Amino acid sequence: MPDDAMPDDAMTAAQPERVPQTVLETPEEIAYELRAAQGAVWTGSRLVIGIAAFTFASLGFAYFYLRSTNNQDLWRPGGVTASVYLGTAVLVAALVSTLLSVYGAWRRRQGAILDSEVAGWLTVLGGCLAVGMQVWQLFELHFYPGSSGYASCFIAWAVLNAALLLSGSYWTETILARGLRLRRAAEEEGSTGPEQLSSELVEIEVATSNHYWVFIGLVNVVFWFMFYVI
Repeated sequence: MPDDAMPDDAMTAAQPERVPQTVLETPEEIAYELRAAQGAVWTGSRLVIGIAAFTFASLGFAYFYLRSTNNQDLWRPGGVTASVYLGTAVLVAALVSTLLSVYGAWRRRQGAILDSEVAGWLTVLGGCLAVGMQVWQLFELHFYPGSSGYASCFIAWAVLNAALLLSGSYWTETILARGLRLRRAAEEEGSTGPEQLSSELVEIEVATSNHYWVFIGLVNVVFWFMFYVI
């Protein structure tokens, strides 16, 4: 009998058995990797918040400097103001997203993963809605960029705020997507090594993104008061 006519049973028996993947790291190594990753996440998140804080502090300095000098009464000629309704809508959407992020992080600490994920997806939806309204407001302005000190500062604020809200929404979405992939992998493979390490990292990322959303909410409150109230 030629080789290519070998029965299927014999060919199956000749193939080596697939050995299930096992975790090679020891518990001490996994704990060390977790501590290192936690430190990197916490440090990176604080750096991002610090950079954003300095950026908006620079905008605040420009706002109050131009407002106080008011050269040739060109700070706000005619009392020009952007749409208060759209500005308030952006603020409300940002605050709702912030509250949902806080609620989701709180529920995750209590072990309610489903509630946390639902709150997270609603946070992403609210952030995207705020970004859309902020961009729409730029097309609805009845003054030109650079026409006054107020106009210049407002254009800078709208662009920076849209980027801030978009970054917060993207950060939250990536955390939620990673959590879904990890849970699916754990259900299919039943392993507890790298998946356990990654799931604990998700906990840290949820907390850090929550801090970022609190920062977003505070920034929106402060600058809403500056551009629409005083």
